[in-house]
Amino acid sequence: MLVLRWPNRDEVRLPKGHVEPGETVREAALREASEETGYADLAIVADLGRQRVAFAAEGRRVVRTERYYLMALPRGRLEPRGPGEAKFNPVWLSWDEALEVLTFEAEREWVRRARQLVDDRGADMKTSTAG
Repeated sequence: MLVLRWPNRDEVRLPKGHVEPGETVREAALREASEETGYADLAIVADLGRQRVAFAAEGRRVVRTERYYLMALPRGRLEPRGPGEAKFNPVWLSWDEALEVLTFEAEREWVRRARQLVDDRGADMKTSTAG
């Protein structure tokens, strides 16, 4: 499981980001995951679903829809092809380790969904989620 450590926030998160004009949600998920992790050859394996979230940020209420995807690297590839964004430290963890260290319960739920899907398919792959 590929997660991002955010040292300046003392958080561990899943890769995610915003959809740019002209992009599909899937294209945005691949671009954001690639930018944040340095892995340019990720492929979407499955759509894990969506959630609507609301929170306060900088004195205003934000409501957004987040989508999460199960992604995979080509077999045998664990090294990124380029640098990720400097504010993140991508780290490979076991499913259980990721569930222990992710900062937010909502993201742990997406990891559980991804793990169940991989277990159901009998897949032996390195995976990441992005939304």
